Amino acid sequence: MVKYIVVTGGVLSGIGKGIVTASIGKLLQFQGYSVTAIKIDPYINIDAGTIRPTEHGEVFVTEDCGEIDQDLGNYERFLDVNLHKDHNITTGQVYLNVIQKERAGKYLGEDVEVMPHIPEEIKRRIRATAKRTGVDFCLIEIGGTVGDYQNILFMEAARTMKLDGDDVIFVHVVYLPIPKHIGEMKTKPAQHSILKANSLGIHPDFIIGRAEKELDEPRKNTISFTCNIKKERIFSAPDLEYIYEEPVVFAKQGLDHEILTKLGLPYKKNGKLEKYKSFVKNLQCMDKEISIGIVGKYFDTGDFSLKDSYISVIEAVKHACFKYCVKAKLVWINSKEFEKDESKLKKLDEVDGLIVPGGFGKSGVEGKIMAIKYARENNIPFLGLCYGLQLAVVEYARNKCGMKTAHTTEINPNTKEPVICILPEQIKKMENSEYGGTMRLGEWKAVLKEGTKVHGLYGTANVSERHRHRYEVNPEFIEKLEANGLVFSGKSPNGKLMEFLEIPEHKFFVATQAHPEFKSRPMRPHPLFLGLIEAAKQ
Repeated sequence: MVKYIVVTGGVLSGIGKGIVTASIGKLLQFQGYSVTAIKIDPYINIDAGTIRPTEHGEVFVTEDCGEIDQDLGNYERFLDVNLHKDHNITTGQVYLNVIQKERAGKYLGEDVEVMPHIPEEIKRRIRATAKRTGVDFCLIEIGGTVGDYQNILFMEAARTMKLDGDDVIFVHVVYLPIPKHIGEMKTKPAQHSILKANSLGIHPDFIIGRAEKELDEPRKNTISFTCNIKKERIFSAPDLEYIYEEPVVFAKQGLDHEILTKLGLPYKKNGKLEKYKSFVKNLQCMDKEISIGIVGKYFDTGDFSLKDSYISVIEAVKHACFKYCVKAKLVWINSKEFEKDESKLKKLDEVDGLIVPGGFGKSGVEGKIMAIKYARENNIPFLGLCYGLQLAVVEYARNKCGMKTAHTTEINPNTKEPVICILPEQIKKMENSEYGGTMRLGEWKAVLKEGTKVHGLYGTANVSERHRHRYEVNPEFIEKLEANGLVFSGKSPNGKLMEFLEIPEHKFFVATQAHPEFKSRPMRPHPLFLGLIEAAKQ
């Protein structure tokens, strides 16, 4: 019988429930159990595909065309598994399905109500995903914080799963601030959060205290006494340099042992955890640093900067750096700066490598093109991802092929030299809903050209990567681009879609139409990022 671990949060959002969930899953894997994870998002959107990155962070793409919450990326990276789109449940999905079933007469004349039909649909989805994957453990992270009216029905579903006889335990993550003017860790926000969970019928079996530092004994005693939780089931999740340290931090405190004890399962020592400890220990021994510039535009949210817009790119860079035992210093470069002042391109001389990641829309596009040109002309290692490939083609067409008006039809539908466009056969596929929504989504195969840098990095001619885009390289211009030195080193199996490009004489100038960052793992870095970091390191 599958066992469910429900992870809830309190005090504030963004405290790291996703990393806690993934870390618990990793420890259970070390114990020999099969694990999967589900993320519940209380927004009414059907999926994350239509949400701005600055609104909700990165849109993560699954191999089966899901556009989902970024926490699914953390689950995949930690657990080294490929999840499906049904691992992300939203309020919009739940209500839509209930309404559709009501219209189809599936409720046999019942008075369909928010209670109990919405929680019942939530439970049906959770159980169906757990059954499909056939795992020992299914972890469920409920987004938001206890007390949010948006997630009350999900809390109700979790509560009644236990009532229904499912094997369920609850882990509650709370934040313990250390106000600078006091200098003492305060437990009151955590106490109120736990009491609020209790009022919803959720009685946490374990408490994870997120704070700058580890919880001390007085703090644990206070939480234990006021919230009726055994002290040995209160754990610390302090700030860490690398998120991949967290499973080791939890194991040292005995979290895995306590969870298995609670569930009546044996705890056993094994070599998998020891091997992972060695990996984490090596992270703490890196001293040399290389700087990688990320030229984007999804940074600004009011007076603050949101790095979560590119979280998978960030992690993929770190994974490759782990392999070469160097620290990654990420330099955030807003492409709109270059459009205002071209002299600011000189700041690119200060980085060891450059990435132009994916994106949509015209804002900052010319600045990205300027950055790509500077990297090409100054032999700065460059990796273009999705939109980065498209704009690299535009730049090359303009400045190496003499096509001064070259552009993507996404930005200029009337350009006389549409080197990037939506192909006619793609429009037909979209009309037939073969691409999922209006984009080429999910896992797509490619064939690499032997003897190219990309082929050497992958070590094979047949690869597959995840995609999320609408526009492609226009085949009408490929001959001219190649005649001027651009090499398309990877194409779709039918040869019609350009998937990879490179410039042979450049130190490292590679771009892909895909999003390889989604498949990178901490102990199994992606080949393209390894190539970039190797060139940057030199």
